[in-house]
Amino acid sequence: MSSTPLEKTTLEPLANPVAPSETPASDLEYGWHSNNRVELLENGEAYFPRVFAALRQARSEILLETFILFEDKVGNELHAILIEAARRGVRVTVSLDGFGCGELSRDFLGALSEAGVHLQLFDPARPLLGVRTNWFRRLHRKIVVVDGRLAFIGGINFSADHLADFGPEAKQDYAVEIEGPAVVDIHHFALVQSGRPARAKYWWQRRRRRRSELALSDHDGQVRLVYRDNREHRSDIEEVYLHVLRGARQRVVIANAYFFPGYRLLREIRNAARRGVDVRLILQGEPDMPIVKFAARMLYDYLLKDGVTIYEYCQRPLHGKVALVDEDWSTVGSSNLDPLSLSLNLEANVLIRDRAFNRLLFERLERLSQDHCQAMPENRQPRGRLWRLTVGFMVFHFLRHFPAWAGWLPAHKPQLKPFVQHKAPPEQPS
Repeated sequence: MSSTPLEKTTLEPLANPVAPSETPASDLEYGWHSNNRVELLENGEAYFPRVFAALRQARSEILLETFILFEDKVGNELHAILIEAARRGVRVTVSLDGFGCGELSRDFLGALSEAGVHLQLFDPARPLLGVRTNWFRRLHRKIVVVDGRLAFIGGINFSADHLADFGPEAKQDYAVEIEGPAVVDIHHFALVQSGRPARAKYWWQRRRRRRSELALSDHDGQVRLVYRDNREHRSDIEEVYLHVLRGARQRVVIANAYFFPGYRLLREIRNAARRGVDVRLILQGEPDMPIVKFAARMLYDYLLKDGVTIYEYCQRPLHGKVALVDEDWSTVGSSNLDPLSLSLNLEANVLIRDRAFNRLLFERLERLSQDHCQAMPENRQPRGRLWRLTVGFMVFHFLRHFPAWAGWLPAHKPQLKPFVQHKAPPEQPS
């Protein structure tokens, strides 16, 4: 990776900068669509070949947004594909997070811009005393839409650490490829978030969607886009989890990298186990940040004593954000179950009603938990019970209020800004 930081790149604001969280909510409420093809993609080995093949075949448009893009073998391949697509006349719009992509070089970004890629940076900020300050309200979504007909969404960034040959730090993660009517909504969402006009030609699509919703049955292939922003949809993803947990009857499996949810979500997980639902959590045992494991373990006793089964994935860092309920409901996306994802970041998940997909995801997670996870016993720390009770009391009261507290930080409104490559002035003849 180049050592030249993104903050040294010259940025100029739009005349009317794009603020995704300011988009009118009425234009961004999406429903269920039937008759979709949904394919589970596990890790970079499955994800990158499918995405790159679709990008190479793009004819008219590529919309891509990601939290992390590195200048490694994955990022460089994506870089070359996007440049080639732009040069053959495809309209390519790329939105990158200013924090997650904060170390991309000027040459890397400049080459995209010069090839005709519409490159945008979400909330870039200059470092203060050498420390980046744009920690909060990140663009954490990972979405790719090709020609308005094929979409990819999940938790996988464009970096080599999603491939097994990266070594012990390679991430375990999931995404989906979607083809069908639901792509209309994902495409519209990505257009609006990138600042491009989409409303004028969308009214008929919304009318068709309303008709399709009235005809929905219990057959498979149903998909719905759900997201969180910092305006009208602050808790949409959390509310979906709460709703399906309350209705769970057989099983719940949640595999999530960063697990420190609010009290309401913890309570519904516990309540599902109390009424006899088989509730399993797959969490990080080898986290990329030690605080993740410490924070999650503060919640274990509360859940274990009521019958929740907790596995820690110990082979490598877990980066997935997936869940399934009973035999027909699943979700895959970018949202963790922690304060950043539930209260600050811009996130997107898809909800899936499909028995075959649910069964496949369950089989993959079952294999993961049996082969590479350690089950956590109840009362695994017999000593220091008074200390744990005291800290637990503080943690739960923090969890009751953290969404409101987190919403206060930071006060500024992050925006997308176009990347502008300034060339050095020509040398004057001596």
